[in-house]
Amino acid sequence: MDQSNKPSQPNQSNANANANGNDYFVIKAKDNGVHVIGLTRGQDTRFHHTEKLDKGEVMIAQFTEHTSAVKVRGKALIMTKFGTIDTEES
Repeated sequence: MDQSNKPSQPNQSNANANANGNDYFVIKAKDNGVHVIGLTRGQDTRFHHTEKLDKGEVMIAQFTEHTSAVKVRGKALIMTKFGTIDTEES
């Protein structure tokens, strides 16, 4: 039987990541210069990654074994499975 016709199996590491709660979230910049900052896990929380988004740009991210929190500076929409957060709301 030709192996190329078989449906692909899901990547085991991705299946485990989703089972462990590493869900994706989306950040959409509403203005230029939105900063997205990843913070580490462990005893000391540190910045480990930053991205700068311009108006209309979208970033799809997830929490990982290295990232325990994300800080967003600027006007943006943050969409998660729990709902949408608008950084302009007080």
